[in-house]
Amino acid sequence: MTDTQPTVLEGVLQRDRMVVALCLAGVVAAAWAWVLLGAGTGMDPLAAVFGQEMSDMADMIMEPAPWTAGYAVLIFAMWWVMMAAMMLPSAAPVLLLFARINRSERAGGRPYVPTGVFAAGYLATWGSFSALATGLEWALEQSNLISPMMEVTSRPLSAALLIAAGLWQFSPIKRVCLTHCRSPLSFLMQEWRPGRLGAFGMGLRHGGYCLGCCWFLMALLFVGGVMNLFWIAGLAAFVLVEKVAPLGQWFGRVAGLAAAAAGVLILVVR
Repeated sequence: MTDTQPTVLEGVLQRDRMVVALCLAGVVAAAWAWVLLGAGTGMDPLAAVFGQEMSDMADMIMEPAPWTAGYAVLIFAMWWVMMAAMMLPSAAPVLLLFARINRSERAGGRPYVPTGVFAAGYLATWGSFSALATGLEWALEQSNLISPMMEVTSRPLSAALLIAAGLWQFSPIKRVCLTHCRSPLSFLMQEWRPGRLGAFGMGLRHGGYCLGCCWFLMALLFVGGVMNLFWIAGLAAFVLVEKVAPLGQWFGRVAGLAAAAAGVLILVVR
């Protein structure tokens, strides 16, 4: 009896892990698919990469879409889904560990619902960032500082964003937030709260650490183009490496130096 119990429990834990991983992969794949389709904006992310515009976008490129309430909601949705596509893969370790601990704490219950609630809290934090990014995009467009392809047109502003993002990689806040993101077990032990409300709050707090770690990196989307597919994928890969790779924190610092240097070059090279 005692020999079979660990075997059964291990099988259940593996099944839970597989279910959570498949659900997470499905959400991430759907988010990336929507980004590849233009996230409802009518833009082609590949066209943003190669500097090509589709013929049916010509009018939009000459005259940006007016900022109605509906258009603002669309841009917010674009940012939020993009954040899900870019950030959820790096949150996979804490989500899988959360599901495992839930199963251990509640052997008779299923961990899927509280894990989904945790993920919802995590995404809610990035929803707040998406709202701020939408407001910033509106402000940049009103100031004629952004192109219709959602790329900053001011060299000094691009340089400032790169330099600021590079310096942020060395800030104490960044270090604390990255430490929490890279230590999911430590985070869960320190922040554990029971119930679904507790799971949502934990998701919010973990999302807050993730936001503190990566918000300046996400602001760099304005430098490379918000709908530039290679830029989106590159930043997502960088976030994943920085959070889960053995030497991710050092990789982040080297990238910070590179970003700051790129910003200086933009200022001095004409």
